[in-house]
Amino acid sequence: MVSDDLWVRIEPLLPKVQRRFRNPGRKRLPDREVLCGILYVLHTGIQWEHLPQELGFGSGMTCWRRLRDWNAAGVWQRLHEVLLAELNAAGQLDWSRCVVDGSHVRASKGGSNTGPSPVDRGRAGSKHHLITDGHGTPLAVILTGRNRHDVTQLLPLLDAVPPVRGRVGRPRRRPVTLYADRAYDYDVYHDQVRARGIVPAIARRGTPHGSGLGVHRWVVERSFAWLHGFRRLRIRWERRTDIHEALLKLGCCLITYRQLNSFC
Repeated sequence: MVSDDLWVRIEPLLPKVQRRFRNPGRKRLPDREVLCGILYVLHTGIQWEHLPQELGFGSGMTCWRRLRDWNAAGVWQRLHEVLLAELNAAGQLDWSRCVVDGSHVRASKGGSNTGPSPVDRGRAGSKHHLITDGHGTPLAVILTGRNRHDVTQLLPLLDAVPPVRGRVGRPRRRPVTLYADRAYDYDVYHDQVRARGIVPAIARRGTPHGSGLGVHRWVVERSFAWLHGFRRLRIRWERRTDIHEALLKLGCCLITYRQLNSFC
């Protein structure tokens, strides 16, 4: 499940754990096998405790702990930046525009960063907020409660875009134009987007449908379809926010890696 090409990018980012000289205990399971187990859970949606050990992944708790530790060490964020830099170096990041949107997911076990859904009879849920480039490549993702309005995460999403290297000159973080639907149409946010040097192209509230922005905005809907194609992300099963965020960021890394391979 982890190709050699992908492993070459991930391995240098993983923290090195030295085995104790005295009382070393049981030998640590190789990182690559554990990563395969994490990806198996992400793709299939299986519960951690039901992870089949006969496939060589180790126990579900081992994979869970390793995912927690790697996320705390910033592995997935750095991997995403590495992949974005490679795309940028190949000229395959569309900085002429970016697109933002949010998507609801049910949180069956509750936890932090959840809230009553205004569109699902008040059931607990979370919301994925995503910003992509013009090709639909994820640039940043944020997790909030399901009752948070999309527009509240507009500026945090723009600020969460990492400085992307890969080309001569200063790393780039800002696209030229921002596309969004009517949920983001507030004058104060228009002004703050302009203050960041970005042109807002946001559909106006109260106007008939058919603004014409859909020809640019559809890429973020496709990216959400890719993201929720990972079954573990369709419903939030993790009570701990950091574990769900780790899987969310890992999903964005895999989508970015697929985009890199599709352009090569």
